[in-house]
Amino acid sequence: MSERNIRIESIDRQAVEDQEVEIVERKGIGHPDSICDGIAESVAGALAREYLDRVGEVLHFNTDETQLVAGEAAPAFGGGEVVDPIYLLIVGRATKHYDGQAIPAETIALRAAREYLESEIPQLTVGEDIVVDVKLGEGSGDLQEVFGEDEVSVPMANDTSFGVGHAPLTETEQIVLEAERRLNGEYADANPELGPDVKIMGKREGDTIDVTVAAAMVDEYIADMDAYVEAVESVREFVEDVAREHTDREVNVHVNTADDYEEGSIYLTVTGTSAEQGDDGSVGRGNRANGLITPNRSMSMEATSGKNPVNHIGKIYNLLSTEIAESVVSEVDGIRDLRVRLLSQIGRPIDQPHVADVHLVTDDGVAVSDVDADVEAIVDRELADVTEITRSVIEGELTTF
Repeated sequence: MSERNIRIESIDRQAVEDQEVEIVERKGIGHPDSICDGIAESVAGALAREYLDRVGEVLHFNTDETQLVAGEAAPAFGGGEVVDPIYLLIVGRATKHYDGQAIPAETIALRAAREYLESEIPQLTVGEDIVVDVKLGEGSGDLQEVFGEDEVSVPMANDTSFGVGHAPLTETEQIVLEAERRLNGEYADANPELGPDVKIMGKREGDTIDVTVAAAMVDEYIADMDAYVEAVESVREFVEDVAREHTDREVNVHVNTADDYEEGSIYLTVTGTSAEQGDDGSVGRGNRANGLITPNRSMSMEATSGKNPVNHIGKIYNLLSTEIAESVVSEVDGIRDLRVRLLSQIGRPIDQPHVADVHLVTDDGVAVSDVDADVEAIVDRELADVTEITRSVIEGELTTF
C-alpha cells in the first residue's frame, strides 16, 4: 500500500467521447497568447540551464507574466509592410547575484527570446517587426532558500496549488491538436503562404464534428484574390484529410469564415500572425499543459509556461498529472476516460501531494475495483519519479502549451 495519499473512484459524468456536445480549442504557435507562452518557456529553459552551468543548481526565477502588445500592419497582395512593430515584454523574477558572482539574467532572456522567434516564427524580424524588452526583478529571498537545501533531494512545493491531467484524448481532441501541429509543420514547410497563427476550434454534436480554422495567410506569397481562395481551400482539404485519420464520424471543415470576398475583407497578414494588427497576448490565456483548451474537462487556470520547473506546482503538477493519465491509460486495460488531480501543500515535498485524486470511467463490464490497484501503483511510481519532470522540462523535452 502506498504511503502517498492516492484516492481512486469513479467519475461523476459520462466519458467525454460519449457526451452529446464537445468543444475543443487550440491556439497555434503564432497566436499572440502562444507567442507569449513559447517565449516565456524558452526563457525559463535558458535561465535554468545557465544557472546549472554556472552554479550547479537551478536558482529562483519565474518568467510567466510575459505580455504582448499588438502592432499595426498594412498587408497587400505580393507583400505589404509592418507600420508599427509588435512589442513584447518579458516580465518576471530571476536571481541575478549568487555567491559573489553576477548572472546576466536579462541578457540570457533576450537571447533566448530572439532564438525562439527566429526558429519558430521566422516571419517576424526581431528589432523590426517585433521589439522585445525584458524586466526581471530580483528573486524573492524567501523563495530562493527553497532551492538551497542541499540535504533535500526532492524539493518542497512553493505553493498550495493543483494540476489536472486527463486521457485518452477524444477523436475531436486528437483532430484539433494534430491538425494545428501538422499545419505548422509539414504543411507550412511546403506551403509558405500559411502563417503560424493557426487557431482551431472543434465542435462535436453527436456524431458530427465541425472544425473551424482561422489561418493567417502571408501576403508575400499570395499574388491575388484567386491565389488566396486557393490557399484557403488547400488548408481546408488538408485538415479534412487529418480528421479522416482519426474518426469515422461526419466531419465538416470551415476555414477563415469571417472572410468577405466581395468586400475584399480577408485574413491576409504581413508576418503570419494577428499580433501585427490589434491582437494582444499573455502567458496562460491559451492552451493548457496538454496543448488544448477543453471546456468539457476540468482544467487548472495556472499558466504552465515560464514557471520554474524545480518546485513550482503550477508547472510540475499540470505536466505530471498529464503524464500520469497517459501512463495509466496505456498500461491498464478497461479505462474509457480518466482524470488526475494533484494538489500540493506549500512546504511539503513535491512527491508527497496533499492528495492525488484519480477519477475513472471504465468500460462496460469493468469495475473500478478491478483496476484500482494497478492504477494506484502507476500513480505512486510516477510521483516517486517527479524530479524527472524537472529534468525533461529543462532539456526542452516536454511542451507546456
